Amino acid sequence: MAQLGKTLFATTLALMVASAAVTSAVRASDWPHWRGPFFNGSSDEQNLPSQWSTSENIAWSADLADGAAATPIVCGDCVFLSGADAAKNTLQAACFDRRNGKLLWQHDVAQGIQKDSRSNYASPSPVADGKLVVFFYGNGDLVCYNLDGSTRWRRNIQKDYGPFACLWTFSSSPTLYDGKLYLPVLQRDVAVGKYGLTDRENQSYLLAIDPKSGKTLWRQIRSSQAVGESRESFATAIPFEHKRQKQLLVAGGDVLSSHDPADGHELWRGGDYNSARVNHWRLVPSPVAGDGIALVCAPKREPLYAVAADGGTTGGQHANVWVSRDVRELSSDVPSPAFYDGDFFVLSDVCKSLSRVEPRSGKLKWSVKTPGGVKYEASPLVADGKIYLINFNGQVAIFSAANGSLLRGISMEETTDHELIRASISAAHGQLFIRTTHKLYCVGKGS
Repeated sequence: MAQLGKTLFATTLALMVASAAVTSAVRASDWPHWRGPFFNGSSDEQNLPSQWSTSENIAWSADLADGAAATPIVCGDCVFLSGADAAKNTLQAACFDRRNGKLLWQHDVAQGIQKDSRSNYASPSPVADGKLVVFFYGNGDLVCYNLDGSTRWRRNIQKDYGPFACLWTFSSSPTLYDGKLYLPVLQRDVAVGKYGLTDRENQSYLLAIDPKSGKTLWRQIRSSQAVGESRESFATAIPFEHKRQKQLLVAGGDVLSSHDPADGHELWRGGDYNSARVNHWRLVPSPVAGDGIALVCAPKREPLYAVAADGGTTGGQHANVWVSRDVRELSSDVPSPAFYDGDFFVLSDVCKSLSRVEPRSGKLKWSVKTPGGVKYEASPLVADGKIYLINFNGQVAIFSAANGSLLRGISMEETTDHELIRASISAAHGQLFIRTTHKLYCVGKGS
């Protein structure tokens, strides 16, 4: 392992920042999880910036070795980022000072950064709770650090439970919730080429880990009737509490399932979006929930499925509340929807649209086209009455959440030698955190 910042000054600075962050637990002003403080792509931040450039209204910027899809995670005065260095062929875990962008610590986690040309292993986002931070990578490495950068524990999920039986790079992000660390592994039941176990069935499962020790608390097998690639899911487990019932929503394998966070047993399932059992429908978007409704996006230009998320303790089947078959704009193959101000916000990469939808009726309040011809695969951030998107070329589009009007377009990628930008924008402490191919930007002066 290689660690940067070994000088006494850097170590002291890291300890000071870590100590300050430990004294306060995760706050709503943080962005501790890939989908934010409320696990739904929204924040209650106010006065977020709506005008900037790569040189104006920028609090700081930091150089990055290469691009990755992991979103910046903000906890107190720390900004955590997963990354990859192609020149060194290493996966990285880094911590920056939120106040000035200084690199506090960085680790080379593992050698080897990718299995296919479309992505790298640094697609999952870290997760933090104000006392520790957990990084997960598509090669199976799961590493927990104290806020000063010292390693608390590490393990490899593939070594523990078998290689991922996935055609594409596994990229679900871990979730910290209610004192446990959760990771869903939804994969094929048989090996695909050289990936997966060949001597027995590959099981899909939901894993719960003690974040303090790294030890497995339980492993719940998750059944599916899906076949082939349709068993593969890269969605993240999303917590949701409704009518005092805590749930974990897991999407993939042709269905949405709800699990008890205490022991993983299945509460209910619904949203069966592939009754014909098409065999090539891998799932990327994570589910989102609000107003008692859980929403799952079927892949490949297929509709959205809304399911009542209340009740159920015995693994029952929930019928769909509505399906968006008659509204073409309501389809997403990659971006995860958001929930804000009582409604769902759906970014469609396949229809090049952005829509606001009532959760219980499926009624479309408005729908607009996304600007330009470049795809938007990063999931939307909704906060302060605005929707923030970023496309493959690093162009940010800001929309009004109220009526869908385009407020501004801002280019964040100055070079032409760019990779495809997929990292979602995060908001914390009155600022925006934007990752491009070779830069991490902190936008705005903050609160």
